Amino acid sequence: MKVAYIAGAYRGDGMPDTIYENITIARSYAKKYWQMGYAVFCPHMNTAFMDGACEDEIWLSGDLEIMRRCDVLVLLPGYENSSGSVAELKEAERLDMEIIYA
Repeated sequence: MKVAYIAGAYRGDGMPDTIYENITIARSYAKKYWQMGYAVFCPHMNTAFMDGACEDEIWLSGDLEIMRRCDVLVLLPGYENSSGSVAELKEAERLDMEIIYA
């Protein structure tokens, strides 16, 4: 079974409603990929609403480490507006991972 990593905007404008919406979107893609037969890691769900608990660099470093152990990077629509997702894409390209543009 391949492991898919869901990558997309989390914070957006930083407003709670935007964060909630981004988590919900990522969750829907995670559910879809589970239903398609992947094991899925969705960082949006893993650290939902933990903003401020750690420095941003800690979150991104941890997410990149988890992503390195996955087989597939799934990029959500609008990923290019997220510095974290862009960093995940660059690392996935460096690792020659399979990349799916959802």
